[in-house]
Amino acid sequence: MTEFKRRRLVLVGLAVAGLATIGWGCRRPAAPESTLQLWTLELAPKFNPYMTSVIEAWETRYPDVPVRWTDLLWGTVERKLLAAVFARTAPDLVNLNPPFAANLASKGGLTDLTPLLPDGASERYLPSVWDAARDPKGGQIAIPWYLTVRLSLVNRDLLRGAGLEQAPQRWEDVPAFARQIRERTGHYGVFVTVVPDDSAELLESMVQMGVTLLDDRQRAAFNTPAGRKAFAFWTNLYREGLLPREVVSQGQRRAVELFQSGELALLASGAKFLGNIQTNAPGVAAVTEPRPPLTGTDGVANVALMTLVVPRQSDNAADAVLFALFLTNGENQARFAREALVLPSSTQALAAVRAELEAERPSDPGAAQIREARLLSAETLERARVLVPATQGVKRLQSIIYTQLQRAMLGQISSDQAVREAEEQWNRYARSRWP
Repeated sequence: MTEFKRRRLVLVGLAVAGLATIGWGCRRPAAPESTLQLWTLELAPKFNPYMTSVIEAWETRYPDVPVRWTDLLWGTVERKLLAAVFARTAPDLVNLNPPFAANLASKGGLTDLTPLLPDGASERYLPSVWDAARDPKGGQIAIPWYLTVRLSLVNRDLLRGAGLEQAPQRWEDVPAFARQIRERTGHYGVFVTVVPDDSAELLESMVQMGVTLLDDRQRAAFNTPAGRKAFAFWTNLYREGLLPREVVSQGQRRAVELFQSGELALLASGAKFLGNIQTNAPGVAAVTEPRPPLTGTDGVANVALMTLVVPRQSDNAADAVLFALFLTNGENQARFAREALVLPSSTQALAAVRAELEAERPSDPGAAQIREARLLSAETLERARVLVPATQGVKRLQSIIYTQLQRAMLGQISSDQAVREAEEQWNRYARSRWP
């Protein structure tokens, strides 16, 4: 029997035995001793105790499959992973978001996990995020881990100074909001970066505005009335001076700086960021209120997803999948969600986290503020999905759209011309990749 088949039988046997709820089984993989190489993103040193305890629990059950954990900075992981793949030293399991995963899958660098997964594995996770970890061409390229729902963190003082009672909840209401904030306070309403390799928030906003980015053949589908309207929306906001000039040159970090200095009325961010504001800018934190996120007319919000992928070069793919399922089971995800102030992708863990939050009675205003934001995030998750899923070439698509939009914002071309240029550039790339 081949090593692959032996591992597959172990996984299937675990599911049939009904042991998946807690640890996806307690039987040891039938393989010689091997060390699993795990890479994660910016969890150390804060979550060292958590990760160490999970790894120790795993190694107690599977002593012949120890785990070596390496934590990387966000900005280095893609470069280091591609270099490792090229050098044939890739790790066995890597923490990536869907765009990075899709980029690696498009290069043939990821394992399709479908034949390695036990029956019913998908039922343990929220359906929308499980589907977001699937690539149309590469198969099930990832296992969901933790989630962040983007809320609107609102500076009440700036709203009051502008004579506003509420922050906008629809993108169509943003121009009037931004204009009133700018005219009456001298500050800015929103900050959405157009730096090609930074946040995908603007691309996601286009989807919320009714734009279809690509068709079934991977060709551009955004040169439509909805697409042209979305390009014009952002172009006009910038040209009217209603967006900070830096959106074309600086990323999401600049939005954080402006909000913490009291110069930005609305910051799109997750609940866990409130703790940073409370530490770095307590005066701003005291007037910050978590509100529902900006959406399109259908009310669908965005959820940011972190996943676990198995590089194709791994010699321990079956063990890597088994460990990924262990790391993301209900018990482990619920605990991580508490410590990291994020949301779990496990349905079991999400139910537990919501029950805890509803029963919680914080003793101080800061804790109460974070609890309110986390509850709102959990409620928002019911109408949220990954708006830009793991599609091959999605990072190239973002770069092309953002670059042409920058040109329109800076007055070099019209917004309609930016749409046409982006369409032409993407289709030229797509034809070379998918004839």
